[in-house]
Amino acid sequence: MAEDPDGEVESRALVRRQRELASLYATAKSLTALGELDDVLQSIVHHAHELIGTDFTYLSLVGADGKLSARASEGTISASFLTACIPVGVGLGGKVLASRSPHWVRDYAASTLIDHDPNFDRLVTTEALVALLGVPLVIRGEAVGALFAADRSERSFQPGEIALLSAFADHAAVALDNARLYEESRDALRELRVAYRRIEEHVAVVERAQAIHEALTGAVLGGGSPGDVAQLLADQLGGSVTLLDRGGAPDLRRDSASSPCGAPAEGDLADAVERARRSGRCTTSIDADGIARSVAAIQAGDSHLGALAWSRESAPDDVDLRTLERATHILGLLILKEQAVAEASERLSGELLTELMVGSPGISPAQRVRTRARGIDADRLDLVLVADSPTLSSTDLSRHLHDIARERAGLAGEHLGRATMILHSADDDRTVQEVHQRLRRTSGAPVVVVGERAVHHDWARAFALAGRCGAVARALGHTDLGTTTGRYALYATVFDPERVHELDRFLADSIGPLLDHDQRRGSNLVDTLGAFYLHRANVAATARALHLHVNTLIKRLDRAGVVLGVDWRQDNDLELRLGLRLHQLRVAAAGSA
Repeated sequence: MAEDPDGEVESRALVRRQRELASLYATAKSLTALGELDDVLQSIVHHAHELIGTDFTYLSLVGADGKLSARASEGTISASFLTACIPVGVGLGGKVLASRSPHWVRDYAASTLIDHDPNFDRLVTTEALVALLGVPLVIRGEAVGALFAADRSERSFQPGEIALLSAFADHAAVALDNARLYEESRDALRELRVAYRRIEEHVAVVERAQAIHEALTGAVLGGGSPGDVAQLLADQLGGSVTLLDRGGAPDLRRDSASSPCGAPAEGDLADAVERARRSGRCTTSIDADGIARSVAAIQAGDSHLGALAWSRESAPDDVDLRTLERATHILGLLILKEQAVAEASERLSGELLTELMVGSPGISPAQRVRTRARGIDADRLDLVLVADSPTLSSTDLSRHLHDIARERAGLAGEHLGRATMILHSADDDRTVQEVHQRLRRTSGAPVVVVGERAVHHDWARAFALAGRCGAVARALGHTDLGTTTGRYALYATVFDPERVHELDRFLADSIGPLLDHDQRRGSNLVDTLGAFYLHRANVAATARALHLHVNTLIKRLDRAGVVLGVDWRQDNDLELRLGLRLHQLRVAAAGSA
């Protein structure tokens, strides 16, 4: 069996991505245990160092003196690095805290975009620190510190690394928050025996929230879906939980078995989602029926992934709201994982589609093995669909086609800049109509879908015919339909390369002299006469459309009549009109090839 280097690279990348996310889930679970603050800080740094893979990592917190102090590190050379202490408005850490967003520099010492602290710069030299990435540790809207990943050589940090470290920092902030709450509770218990019962209740609430968080993490580690997470939240908190996508549309809803609550209308949540996204905090409102709605945005770094809405008949307490916010961190990781898997799957599907197109007609043994590994029988892929929309890019259309291809054991992707899918079909007309209706519904935009049956695995020919037929359909004014090329059999001479000689002969007989004249003289009489007939032989309308003076247009029409030997004022030659129209459609079809 022939090896596929590209496939192996893609597989390794996918495996590495899954390993990183699995490590992130496992790390998140280990950080949920209450413990000493210093132990938690060191554990955060240790896991971050293993996860991100830079030369060294460290964590700094804002102290009571208002300065940013290093509290834990992994991979550092000098023990004096933990003495680093700088004002919060200085250095990369100052920018991270001020903006509560990730920042990075290729070369810290040479950077002019940050305010340098001399003492810290000396430690930078000792540690040979060059490239530095910092992400904030945010607890209840307050930046309490920053987590840093550093390399000893100049480099750029990729969006995937930033999102991964940001997602980890969200979990680290939860663990840090838990550790601080635990220490506060323990100190209060030790110092204020008289408040023992109140502190005991507080710890119980924190442990309940912690138990929910562990249950959520366990659900994800056990292969759970976003629906499983939403159901667990609904069961633990009561009421109903709705997961919203990036656009604010409901993706799924789960109800508590004991105390379900009606979900709000999509329009009622739009403002709440926007407020939660801007503030980074959970927002709560109560409607006229006394139903409380809480919404928390799902973020991974600067990326907005959706929102979580919780509805119930009683006002929530702060701990429940914090639990809802923590659940968004879990969902963010799960969505990132699903996106990574989906993107890798889409890339592989597109590559296989391109291989079959380029190698057709016929299928190689290696291609059969690769398609069979995805549960697809390449020998049954007998219909090629090409989709085009005036308002959507081929990339967006391809994403929608990928969803359909997965359900129908087909392949989808972009081929020669066109959104394309190949699949098995027992009824081509019905299949094309179903795909068109699905695309129309999911994209909300007009789309033209043209299908052509692939004979003897000649997908390339079927693709060419479907693409050129789609161009003809659009030139005829169709912008929203699903059809096979058979509907346009009358125009087959335009889009079928095997019938090009028939079209050549007809055009030579009908408008050949005019085409020759335009080619020799560099004139444009063919398009002028075609526009004249397109505007129902109306001289004034044609002149306006071509931005010509009426006299100029008449001179051109007279010249065309002389070349063809016809009187455009009197004659109404059907063959001439048909020749001009077929020439226009040929130009449109050629432009799509």
